[in-house]
Amino acid sequence: MRSLNFVVGTGRCGSTALSRVLAGHPDVLSLNELFASLAPGTFPPGSPTGAEFWQLLAEPNPFFDAMARERTRVPEFLYPRAPGRFSPETGIPAIAMMVLPHLSTEPDALFDELAGQVPSWPARPVTEHYAALFALLGRRFGRTTVVERSGFSLQWIGTLADHFPAARLVHMFRDGPDCALSMSRHPGFRLVVLENRIKALTGVRAIPELSPADVAALPPELAKVLPGRFDPAVLEQPLPLTEFAELWTEQIRDAVADLAELPAERRYPIGYEDLVAHPRAELARLAAFLDVDPDPGWLATAEKQLDRNRVGAAAALPAAEFDRLRELCEPGRHALQAQRTEVAP
Repeated sequence: MRSLNFVVGTGRCGSTALSRVLAGHPDVLSLNELFASLAPGTFPPGSPTGAEFWQLLAEPNPFFDAMARERTRVPEFLYPRAPGRFSPETGIPAIAMMVLPHLSTEPDALFDELAGQVPSWPARPVTEHYAALFALLGRRFGRTTVVERSGFSLQWIGTLADHFPAARLVHMFRDGPDCALSMSRHPGFRLVVLENRIKALTGVRAIPELSPADVAALPPELAKVLPGRFDPAVLEQPLPLTEFAELWTEQIRDAVADLAELPAERRYPIGYEDLVAHPRAELARLAAFLDVDPDPGWLATAEKQLDRNRVGAAAALPAAEFDRLRELCEPGRHALQAQRTEVAP
């Protein structure tokens, strides 16, 4: 492969649209939500065998299946929307939920191709397995440059940079109030806000760290958030927009600090508003960073794919609510301003 790249973002920042656009480039292997599909076991220690690595890819994510089973509308869940061999009731392989349908109109056949090869691979560190997977898919689709993108991935900047020291990171971001409003309407981010309430109440850093005593002490509505007890109805309760603005700001400030630790040539910021306002210019610059040609046909198609109507949505809120969102997002906006002065050439 010519290069390995990761798009990182808060989620609801336009990165899904960017994945679709990059998928149309003749040299780019666009991997959609690969690491999000496999979390939290994305980077197991030691040297897994090929069979163990395949199990990581193919084992269904019970939480995703539960959401799909209850018909919770998660737009990123591509597999359940068309008839296939797997179902939320029987378990959809993790890699089949979002990754394979983005690559192929026949995700089951692609799954079988991988199943016929990956389990026979030798034992080695998981990053070498990922490199082999990227190379295999690159050959399969005739692509030379890998761009993986997962939503809510700013938290993985250090992990990605450490595990893949030659990789470059593209930071996709969006105006804070608009992003917070979009988060508030998405079941995944409503879940994140409720999980953050659990962490604040119990003091744990991650949901798997909850003790039985912690779980027993949770309010009934929060207990319904937990794996094994998940009730999609809990996501329908009213949640204040302010919590989503605070989530956005926290992510952005931490991410900008983490990205600043990397050499300038390994990081590239791109704003959603800039992308939709000037798609050809922004994508040509991004192509240069990714080390691919700014193919004219690709640029013309991409310009038609991008939706300009999502910009400024939060401004339609009542004035007091909008002003409060802007106030809460101001520290994040200030951090982004500082980052944008350091755009890699």
